[in-house]
Amino acid sequence: MSTMKYFFLLIPFLFVSLSCGESEQVEQHGETEERTLDYTSEVLFYNPQGEEIAHIETAVADDDNSRSEGLMDVRDLPENNGMLFIFDENRERNFWMANTPLSLDIIFVNDEYEIVRIHQNTSPYSQEGIPSEYPAKYVVEVNAGFTLRHDITEGSTIEIRGL
Repeated sequence: MSTMKYFFLLIPFLFVSLSCGESEQVEQHGETEERTLDYTSEVLFYNPQGEEIAHIETAVADDDNSRSEGLMDVRDLPENNGMLFIFDENRERNFWMANTPLSLDIIFVNDEYEIVRIHQNTSPYSQEGIPSEYPAKYVVEVNAGFTLRHDITEGSTIEIRGL
């Protein structure tokens, strides 16, 4: 009878232990609640001849908090959507993919709206730096492969609407 009494005392302890272990596994794999975005502006892409070749709806990151959060924990980005990062000055930038589950194309744009660098098919969750290599005031993030599908190249330009 006394063994049975100890068994019933252990049940709550085992339940708590198993629950804690599950929480630790979720944290180790970086799984958090999915974020959703508000798309409030539009970016149009033009080839070097000035012809529109694509456009996307964008969420805007224009302050330190929203820029540091970026597309972290966003698991679903519609094909014609992205994020527009706006900075106060035109200078070299360095991005990374920590806590970002999607592979992206990262487009660096200078203060004259010219695309100066494109990094295609970035690695999700990577902490490796992704440099602009040239001064940039704007950065546009889109789904991986978007720039290839729409023939967006360095030297192309953008237009921003809806700010």
